Order: sequence, then structure tokens, then C-alpha cells
Amino acid sequence: MDPRTYLFVPGNRPERFAKALASGADAVVLDLEDAVAAAAKAEARDAIAQWARQASEPDRARVVVRINDAQSSAFADDLRLLRDSRIAGVMLPKAESAEHIQAVRAVVPEARVLALLESARGIVAAHEVAGADGVVRLVFGTLDYALDLDLCIDDGPDALSHAASVLALASRVADLAAPVAGVTPQIDDEPRLLADLAWSRRYGFGAKLCVHPRQVAPIHAALAPSDQALVWAQRVLAAEAASPGAAQLDGRMIDRPVVLQAQRTLQRAGA
Repeated sequence: MDPRTYLFVPGNRPERFAKALASGADAVVLDLEDAVAAAAKAEARDAIAQWARQASEPDRARVVVRINDAQSSAFADDLRLLRDSRIAGVMLPKAESAEHIQAVRAVVPEARVLALLESARGIVAAHEVAGADGVVRLVFGTLDYALDLDLCIDDGPDALSHAASVLALASRVADLAAPVAGVTPQIDDEPRLLADLAWSRRYGFGAKLCVHPRQVAPIHAALAPSDQALVWAQRVLAAEAASPGAAQLDGRMIDRPVVLQAQRTLQRAGA
């Protein structure tokens, strides 16, 4: 199952790495970008390199490193860290072209890139980025995108609607997993967290960035199918199995999209 939650941890706080991995988050993002001051980036790279030398393969598989963007002076050093540490999961901020993805893969050929789109240029290039070799998922950097376009999203995310639709469509056309929604910075406001998640789900998003471990469990709970939805899915598949191609349930025909939706519901539940 594709990750539902990506929990950020500053790369220069290695004492938090194990706690983040134990938080229940599906993936942990060791951050070399916004969470780390310029003077501390070398220290953060060293901490991640040391962690990688001792990490188990299951933990390594759950880790993504958010590097600095392709225009940054830290970009080359970050890529060398990934190559030397054999870390394949990488989140590339300010992704705005296929060339940015290719620059990562040139140094780390096995890189699985989560492309973070957080600018007008990035949204316009979403289809190009989504189709680049090595991209496994698109991520919406909502706060930076709002800053780039001078949008006010304090009263709600409606100004992000067009960009959200673009990311969802680009992901689907490129056969990627559903895109990842941006952060909710209010770590003590669960209603706001769940409202942001519900809004992103309406646009086809399937995961969310987290800035604190306490955000993980509510997101997982909200993304899990309800008991009623599970019973419905099981009944649909049972009816289809009993009468393939000509099934009925509660007086309604069951066509292929309904069967596929039922299968997807059970997959989301891990069934």
C-alpha cells in the first residue's frame, strides 16, 4: 500500500529519527531543506549518513530525504549523501521541470523521487514532471505555492483548487500514486487537520505531509474506510462472484466501475 503519511524530522536532530520511525507514520522525511539552517546543513548530512550506516533495511525503505532544490548550493552535496548512503527515497523541492529530476537521477540512478511542486512554474510543468523517469509521486507544497502567488489561504484552501486539480490529473495520467497533500502547520488543531485532509481528498489526493507525530493517527483513521463502506464492498464482490458480469445488489446493476470501487475500498483497508 502506498504511504498515507509522510512525517518530517529535521536532519540535524538525529535523536528524533528513531522516534519518528516508531510514530506509526508510513514514511519519515529526514529534512535537509527548510527545517535546517544553512550553517547546519553539513551537520545534518553527517547525521543522516551515520544513521544510514546503521539502519535496518525496513527502516531505510521507509525513509525519504528532502534535499535542497536544484538551484541551491547544497544540491550537489545532498546528492552525494544519497549516493554514498544508498538512500533511494528523495523528495525534491521546487521541482519545475524534467531536467530537475534528471539531475537527481544522474547522480543517484536508483532514486525514487517525490517531486514537490510548490510554485507557479511547478504547477504549469506538472505533467512534464510527473512523466519524468524516476518520479514516483507528486507532492503539493501548499504554503510555498501560496507565497509564490501571494494567495491568502488563512480562511480556507479554495485558492489552491486549480493547482490541486492539476496535480491529481497529472498523477493519474502518468500512472502515479495519488498525490500528497501539503502540511497543516497547526499541530494542536485536529479539526483543522481533518478539514484540510477532507478538502484534499475531494481533489483526489491520497496522502498528507505531517509536521508532528500526533497528526499521524488522525489521518490514518480518517483515510480508513468506514465499517459501512467495508460491508458494502464485501457485498458487491460477493454478488459479482455469484453472477459475474450480470450481478445485482439492492435492485441495482453492478457494473465494472462499481466492482473496481469495491476492490479499492478493501485495498484501502488492507484487506
